[in-house]
Amino acid sequence: MPPKYPLLSNLYPNFSARTPINGNSKTTAAFYLQNRYVHTGNLFDELPHRDLYSLNSQLASYSRDGNFLATWDLFSRIHSAFFELDAYTFSPVLRACSALPDTKCGRQVHALMIKTGTDLGTITKTALMDMYSKYGCLGESVKVFEEMEFRDVVTWNALVSSFLRHGLAKEALGIFRAMRRERVEITEFTLCSVLKACAFIKAFRQGKQVHGLVIVMGRDLVVLGTALIDFYSNVGYISEAMKVYSCLSCRKDEVLRNSLIAGCVKHGRYEEAFLVMSSMRPNAVALTTALAACSDNSDLWIGMQIHCVALRFGFIANTQLCNVLLDMYAKCGRILKSRSVFDGICQKTVVSWTSMIDAYGRHGHGEEALKLFKEMGQEGSRVLPNSVTLLAVLSACGHSGLVKEGRELFNSAREKYGLDPNQEHYSCLIDILGRAGLIEDAWCLFHDMVKNGIGPTAAVWAALVNACCLNLDVSRGEFAAKHLLELEPNNDGIHVLVSKFYASIDRWDVVESLRCNMRKKGLAKVLGGSWLDVS
Repeated sequence: MPPKYPLLSNLYPNFSARTPINGNSKTTAAFYLQNRYVHTGNLFDELPHRDLYSLNSQLASYSRDGNFLATWDLFSRIHSAFFELDAYTFSPVLRACSALPDTKCGRQVHALMIKTGTDLGTITKTALMDMYSKYGCLGESVKVFEEMEFRDVVTWNALVSSFLRHGLAKEALGIFRAMRRERVEITEFTLCSVLKACAFIKAFRQGKQVHGLVIVMGRDLVVLGTALIDFYSNVGYISEAMKVYSCLSCRKDEVLRNSLIAGCVKHGRYEEAFLVMSSMRPNAVALTTALAACSDNSDLWIGMQIHCVALRFGFIANTQLCNVLLDMYAKCGRILKSRSVFDGICQKTVVSWTSMIDAYGRHGHGEEALKLFKEMGQEGSRVLPNSVTLLAVLSACGHSGLVKEGRELFNSAREKYGLDPNQEHYSCLIDILGRAGLIEDAWCLFHDMVKNGIGPTAAVWAALVNACCLNLDVSRGEFAAKHLLELEPNNDGIHVLVSKFYASIDRWDVVESLRCNMRKKGLAKVLGGSWLDVS
């Protein structure tokens, strides 16, 4: 009798080695099939005592190791063998389902749980919450939470994490307050999540209160030290982060030190960063985070010193570090140095290629970016572009006025690379067409986008407003400006862009009205700035 839950190849007939998992093009099914998949057929058949306890242990082992296809395969075989499944069977397979291509697997498992009555326990309900949250179905996750009769601290923590995962930090803090009202036991994981939420919304006062709670409750600072340092660094109080570090009497591990190094470099406290680095053996993570901060601050001198340290300690073979090093040199204007780093990467990932293409684009070398993009899919590279790569090369075409090439890339993306253009790609091509004076083509592209069921975002409307401004398209420009202001009523940049459009058509009355509106809302144009390295 065939299993009720077929193997992945049967469930997804179009599933191939290039199918992205969870929409993440960097993590493909090929990775799992080549590196993680363990065939479970022989194991299942050879087990002398195929009791549920042993099989559940094997399921949990596969799930912990990230062997999600093997978890699903073994679960299918267990179910087809008519075992009476319990909560310990479903927990690991729910975790595996959240990593599989779509929501079908997880929903099928949920339905089976309801049918067998195993969906009532706290453990399985919490696993369901986590799965739906990772699917992006926050409403479903909250619904499962509300249906639970008994909620332990793990369940509450899962709910906080779900809201954080969707960028709802204020709501996550509200859940924490509800936990306190319900007198739920607070764990180190709870406090770490709350500190992340405070950092996300730059809530210094609330984060400081959480720090006080940590001290009053006598919680383990080995776990929370890194979270506190991350929080203070993210809200701009690096001195407080350094106080936390110096007050720690426990053993300081690499993760904690790496966090402080990144914070110090980000805020220009280089002396302290190198002091911390000198107290430990350099590692790839510390150097990568420090380089990322140099990249953000366009600090070439410190970045070059870190490059020297990476060479000395043999970390230059680390692809992730090289990707950040490449980006740092590009943002500091050293495009030839970026290409040298790129050429030296042994195992180039899609991030490596995309970073180099983007670097060429930002420096106005559109033809080089285009050439590199075409080399990606050729034999030898074995790296396929993703949607970010496509956006980078389209942007490069826009910066260099390569209208024909940008158009061809956009139109061939689906056929050649299996990439469906999204709103960002549409806005980029609309901008290219608008700058080239092809305003009618820009509006035709917009109508095609709407016809294909893709709703315009603020970026799309902004590209249209800019195109109308450059081409003095009055009536349609006013139409786009109206929609843009409705979508982003409190965005100062949007007000400036719309003001620029109305100024171009001599509607100074509207310009003055927009400026008055900005003053009433307390919006101010962000001043431009230039970097000058005097060292």
